[in-house]
Formats: sequence, C-alpha cells, structure tokens
Amino acid sequence: MVRNFISRRDLLKRAGMVGAVAALAPRSALASREAAAPVAEMTATPVTAAAARGPLENLTAAESDILEAIVARLIPSDANGPGAMEARATDYIDRALGGALASQRDAYRVGLEALDRYVRSSRGKPFTELSTTDQDSVLIDVESGTVTPGSGFTGSSAVFFSMVRAHTLQGTFGDPYYGGNANFIGWDMLGYPGVRTMVTPDQQKMTKVPPNHKSAYDYEMFVKASANAGSDEEMTHGD
Repeated sequence: MVRNFISRRDLLKRAGMVGAVAALAPRSALASREAAAPVAEMTATPVTAAAARGPLENLTAAESDILEAIVARLIPSDANGPGAMEARATDYIDRALGGALASQRDAYRVGLEALDRYVRSSRGKPFTELSTTDQDSVLIDVESGTVTPGSGFTGSSAVFFSMVRAHTLQGTFGDPYYGGNANFIGWDMLGYPGVRTMVTPDQQKMTKVPPNHKSAYDYEMFVKASANAGSDEEMTHGD
C-alpha cells in the first residue's frame, strides 16, 4: 500500500499552513509579514492556468525539469484547483538559489543528480517520463531514506526530500514578489485575502474577506528585500 506522504490540498487546509502568511520567505522580509490578517475560511479554488515559466537564473534546464515534476507531486493540482507547479514554485526556488538559499545550491545539484541516477537505474527511464504513481513511489523511497546505497545522495535522501518540500511550500504560499505563488494561486488555495492596511467596519463583520491580490510590497509601508539578495543584505525600499 502506497503511503500518502504528499502534501495534498486537504492536508494543507486542515493544518492551516501554520505561518503561511509569513510565507517562509527570506529572513530579511519576515518582519513585513507580521501585520498580515489571519487565514480566512477555506474554499475550493477554481482552476487557474499556469503562469509562464520564467527564464532560469541558477538551475540548469535538466535540473529544472526534474524539480518541476517533483513539486507537481508534492502539492498536486486536482479537481479543486491548481498546485505548486502552476504556482511556479520552481521559479521561486531557482531565483532564491542565487540569494537567500544560495548555500543550498550544491545540495540541489547533488540531490537532483542522485535522484535522476536512482530513477534511471531502478525504473529504467527519467523521472519526468514516469507515471504519477511511479513518481510518487520514487518520492516515497527518497523521503523514507530507503534509496539504495551508492546512489549519490549526500547522507540520507530524506534530508534532500525535506529541503525540497520546505522550499516548495515557500514557493507556493510565499509573497509573489519572490517569484512563486503566481497569480496568487497559493493564497487563493488557503483563502488568504491578502495584506490589509485597514479594515472597514463592514469587512470586520464578514466571515470571508474578498482577496485583493496584492503583494505586501505593493504598499510603500512595507520594507522590500531584493529577491535575489543574500539573506544578510540590507533591506531597502523600492526595487
């Protein structure tokens, strides 16, 4: 029986994505999220077309293709709406590997090479060509750390899985400024209406506030960090 380790939409809703509004963004931007409103009542999300894939900045084309297939299984699209692939979580990771996640660039190179080697030797074809059922089976192996010795993973493959899963959540539910959460897919999935600098009396009476589809950085009062900057770079206003 296949173990359901994948972060399905209903699991995310039940968990409330603790800290999702804070977005798990680069540390230099976390303070600007503390004023965000609580997550609103969860509702089904209409299917949204995937945003166009951005130009690669740090990943190779082969790495990006594998990573894209992985994030599509970690938070898959379903009848209720789009998932991590449509939210462009891979774009977020690619950009962040040149800045806040730069220290993990080598971990991605080694991990994606190891996963590709393991899949080709155990399944006879690339990860991107497997059925979704077989992709899930591979990811279960990686998550559980049962990948065969000598596959190339540095330490347990479970460490690589946890890293990718965490960054997929960041890219799906973080502020769109950082390259993910395209078309506000992640926030709509959670029912989060967006940052409000003021709430009217009528809105305070509502059980669900309509989404405003604005980045926190559409407001001048929030301090903006460079999307590609290292986590220690000084924050400045504007681009």
